[in-house]
This record gives sequence, structure tokens and C-alpha cells, in this order.
Amino acid sequence: MFSRPSLRRRRPLWGAVALSLVGSLAVAGCSSAVGQADAGATEGGVLRIGEALDLVPASIYAGAPVQAAVTGLVYDTLIDYPADGLDAEPHLATAWEIAPDGLSARITLRDDVTFHDGRPMTSEDVEFSIRTYADPQRAGQLARTAALITGYDTSDPHALVLTLAQPAANLLDLLDIVPIIDRHSIADFETGTSYNGTGAFRFTEWKPGTSITFDANDEYWDGAPNLDGVEIVIVPDAQTRISQLRSGQLDLLLTVSPRDADQLGADPNFRIVDQAGVERTWYLGADVGSSGLSDVRVRQAIAYAVDRNRILDDVYRGHGDVGNLPWPEYSPAYDAELNSTYTLDQDRARALVAEVGEIPVIPLSYATGSIEAESTAQIIQADLAAVGIDTTLVPLDGATSLKNLIGGTFGGLWVYGHTYAQYTPATLPTSAFPFNAYKNTSNFVDPDYQRAVDTAWRIPDPRSAEAEDAYRALNAELLDNVFVIGLHNATGLLATTSDLHDFGWSKKAELDLSDAYLGG
Repeated sequence: MFSRPSLRRRRPLWGAVALSLVGSLAVAGCSSAVGQADAGATEGGVLRIGEALDLVPASIYAGAPVQAAVTGLVYDTLIDYPADGLDAEPHLATAWEIAPDGLSARITLRDDVTFHDGRPMTSEDVEFSIRTYADPQRAGQLARTAALITGYDTSDPHALVLTLAQPAANLLDLLDIVPIIDRHSIADFETGTSYNGTGAFRFTEWKPGTSITFDANDEYWDGAPNLDGVEIVIVPDAQTRISQLRSGQLDLLLTVSPRDADQLGADPNFRIVDQAGVERTWYLGADVGSSGLSDVRVRQAIAYAVDRNRILDDVYRGHGDVGNLPWPEYSPAYDAELNSTYTLDQDRARALVAEVGEIPVIPLSYATGSIEAESTAQIIQADLAAVGIDTTLVPLDGATSLKNLIGGTFGGLWVYGHTYAQYTPATLPTSAFPFNAYKNTSNFVDPDYQRAVDTAWRIPDPRSAEAEDAYRALNAELLDNVFVIGLHNATGLLATTSDLHDFGWSKKAELDLSDAYLGG
């Protein structure tokens, strides 16, 4: 395993790297990072990645860190978005044209791409991949968008024409997210026995609860990787992962706490990487079907009662920005004024509670194993008690939290983080579990919200003046109903040794290690 001739290649890195230095974030261009390290670079090697949760094949489309790592290493997508914007770039697709009415699209494919078993990739594989992703049982969060595609013309093996039931503003988001899988090995894909993709690394073995290993794909259409292989090591305890990074047993951590990030960032042997473009919204969810939370005034009182600045400063050490809405500044839905609709106002919260009258004790769930989630829940509990809302803390393991997120079975309140706000604004409320207008974790169903979402979704040009009007209506619905109570927004953080260079990531947080190398 991992043995092969040593190969070396340099391409520009498309994921900008931000390094945390002595407790503050400073952006460093890739050329400078490479220039500092090339003199001591080593060829080959196995990159070892540490992560808490194991692979769950049944929810590989859901986007949890290990699932995203597997799809990012093994598979390619049709297009790529840059980290800091929404201008699509070619990948497996060399060109695309969407009809002015948004009801059809022609996609031209590369003609030199093969799967790891040597079979050429064709338009039929693209059709199969999108149809598979559209199955709601697979937990792909853009499944509703994929389901809008009602026709596939695959008569040309290197091109296909899609027919849509309605315009979809986020069609390119779908093409950025769906991995192109092998239609002949779907049984292995479903069980995690094997993954046959077109990506820079070949899946070799999954040892449940222990590790997942990959070999370099020397026949990769975009050039052979520098690394010999990659091993994802399952290490449930956060401090053990930090210790193994410090001791050299691991090279990269997919998740790192802000406190650990600041400590590691002060050490020249390590880097803290700010994943530009991978936005995460930290929020307080409210199950509107639970006792005490069906009244919007209670949810609004909670939104006014929470001290977001304290959570950001004390728990997340300033990594992020407080806000009520999830959008990054480059999003066409971003609205600085509306983003501060709910600021700390305990008097207003108490007044709303008084209007409602007696409120039952509300469960407040958080994920175990995260000091940040637990500390945030404790602060929220104290903030709510100060305005007359009593809660009881409910710790849940990560697997149970994910199950509740997908199934809408949290009950009460819960602290969680979510992505997809970095995409076209229609994607979040049509796709993401907490925000989906037709089936969401909060069990919130409202015709006005659905109308606002559908209006934004059906506009072919997501940057038009018409779309901007639709986003304002969408934002108003999110703020008026507050079934998702925004806390703060932050980009993802990775921790690496200083020996790792030239790696990137996709907008959905999948690692790109096709150019990565290990060197002093």
C-alpha cells in the first residue's frame, strides 16, 4: 500500500490559505507559502488526517467532515466555484450553457477522464450520478434541485442536455456539489465497500472505527498527485487529536476548536488554516412543534435574549462575526442592516415573555465532545433564564445529533452549525436541513416562507435585480419567524503541521490534495 514511483507536479492552488499567527489571522498567498518550503520539500509520503466521527456510507452526501473528505479525494464534480465567490470554473465539464428561460442546459464533458478501474467516464455516468443524488433517501441536501431535472439527452458520450421542470437559480450549485460516481459499482458505494471515482486518490480500505486509506491515482486526468497516499484516522477525543498532531502522528485535523487553534497558531511548527469560502452558520434551532416554541413571540424573545457577542468572544475567541442572517458578504442576499435585527435586549425579551404568559421548561440540546457547543448552550441557558425562559440541557453524541438534524427530531432548542449559505441564496432554503422550506429540522411549515423561497428559486439569473428583491423577502421571512436563530458566522478552521503545503478545498469543504506535498 502507498508504494509508487515518485512524481512531482505544480499547479496553482485555487483555495486561498489563511494562516493564524500568534493568535491573529493573517492571510498568506500560496506563492509565498510554497516559496518558503520548497527548499526542504520531500516527494511522496502519506498524509495522515485526524477526525472524530467515522464514515457513515448511508449519509455520504450529507457533508459531514469524513464523508466530505472521502468524496473530495475519490471523486470529481462537473464544475468548481472559487473559494470567495460564485463564478463557476470548469472541472469535469469544459463548458455549459443554460437557456435564457432556465428550462434546459447543455454541458460539455472532458473526453480524457477515466474511473479508477480504467473505464472511460461518459455522459451516462453524469446522468446516473445526478439521479442517484436526487433520491431523498440518500440525504443529499440539494436533492430537490436534482429532482427538477426531468430529462437527460446522453446520445453524445461527452455531452448531455438537461431538461428542467422549472428554472432553478442554483443549478450550477448542484453541478459543483454532486460527485460523479461509477454506475456499475453502486452496491459497493452504498455499503462503503469500495468507491470507484475519477479523483486524484483511489479508495483502498475502510476499517470501521479505525481508519480509511487511499492510494495516489497516478493516472489522474489532471496529473498525478505528489503524495503517495492519504490515511484518515478516526480519533474521537479532541485533545488526543491535538496531541497526535503535536507528536507528528497526524498531519492535518479536519476540525479544531478556536482555543486550540490560537495555541497551535502561536507555534511555528503548526498552521491554522482559515477555509475561505467555507461558511458555517452557528445557530440556535427551535422545534416549532414543541411545547412553548409554537408561539413566535417566544422565539423572538429568545432571539433578543441571547448575548451573541459573549458567545463569539468567550467561546469562539473572536473567530467569526455575529449576525442574524447566514449570508457571507459576497452573497447577493447579504444585508448588513437586517443582519443586526436581533441584538441583545433583555427588556424587550421579558416583555414578549410577559405577553405569552407561562412557558414550560424547554429542552436545550448540544453535541457532546465539543467544549464550544457545551459552553454556548450554558451561556444560552443563563441568558434565557434571565428573561424568564427555563431550559434543561440535553447532551447528545454526534451521531444522534446528525440523525435528529436530518429527521427533525431534536425537540425543543438545539445548538448546531451548518453550511450552504456560501452558495447561491436559493440553495440554503431549498436544501439545507435547518432552512428547507418544505421539510426542515424545526418542523416549520409556512406558505409565506415557501412562497418567498420558491420565488427566489425560480429566477434564472440569481444576481438580477429581480433576484435581489426576492432575497429581501426571503430575509424578512427568516427574521420574522426565527425558527433558526442566528448566532454568528465563521469560516472553517483546519490545523496542520508546517510540513504540509499546497492543499486546497472546495466550497463544500472537500479537501483538494491533488497538489499537496509534505516538506520541511
